Amino acid sequence: MNRSTTTGRAMSSRTAVPLSTVALLGTLTGCAAATEQVAAPEPAADAPREAADVDASYRDGSYRADGSYLSPAGDESIIVVLQLENDRVTGVEIGLYPTSATSSTYQDMFANGIGDLIIGQDIDTLDVTVVAGSSLTSTGFREAVATIRAEALES
Repeated sequence: MNRSTTTGRAMSSRTAVPLSTVALLGTLTGCAAATEQVAAPEPAADAPREAADVDASYRDGSYRADGSYLSPAGDESIIVVLQLENDRVTGVEIGLYPTSATSSTYQDMFANGIGDLIIGQDIDTLDVTVVAGSSLTSTGFREAVATIRAEALES
């Protein structure tokens, strides 16, 4: 018996839910939706802004930060250099420090594809996950960008 057949049977047996259960869940879901929504309190006007605030303002310039992540080969790191102008990324350079041939391949793919995704973007909207098939390197990139945001944030 192949694995997909077994999985298919297990899934179909889970979907055989009595209609009374479905009706009860629908009723409870309706009750939850009817509860009062309470808005989170607004921060005070003089409260310090977080680096990831969408309306944050950043100093123009070139910023460098290290980012690290864990790969199957072990600890990895990259260096991210971003040029900012009017809160937008105008340039990016990635320093590569792979610990294995596989890491080298993925870091190269990331470095060669990141510019197309972020040049011209507001630094607060950067949400890089997978670049040219490289997903783990993005973790180090996001860490470095968080550091750069904090450093470049205008007070």
